Amino acid sequence: MSGAAAAPLRLRLLSYRRAPLLLWLGAGAAAALLFFGVGWIGLPSGAQYTICAFRRVTGIPCPGCGLTRAMAALARGEWLLALHFHPFAPLILGEAAALWAAIGAAVVRRRPFTLPPGLLQQLVIWQAAALLALWLGRLATGTLPW
Repeated sequence: MSGAAAAPLRLRLLSYRRAPLLLWLGAGAAAALLFFGVGWIGLPSGAQYTICAFRRVTGIPCPGCGLTRAMAALARGEWLLALHFHPFAPLILGEAAALWAAIGAAVVRRRPFTLPPGLLQQLVIWQAAALLALWLGRLATGTLPW
């Protein structure tokens, strides 16, 4: 291959190798824009603005109710308000950031992203149980965000 013909091939190979990294960076930037955008633009409040189908049907907030408002409060740096809306919001935000970083590490190393066997199943079971316990406790004490 001549030097002139090899240059476009090298450029395509470089683009192909960078595509996963650019996709990962773009996904992180989009998530950050959404996170901070919702936080600073603000959300309408009140029962009439709910997007929760469970709450619309039953009139009772679901186990995840308050998470959107809690994430918006976290984006503004209002930690106590976020904990009032949903105590698991910082945990979920931290898990999302850790997952994004772990995927980025796999992309940089050019290795497939994998979790240790059984970890995802254990996380889902334990977090679902904790979310249900929190929800039942908040239902019983009347401390759900309305």
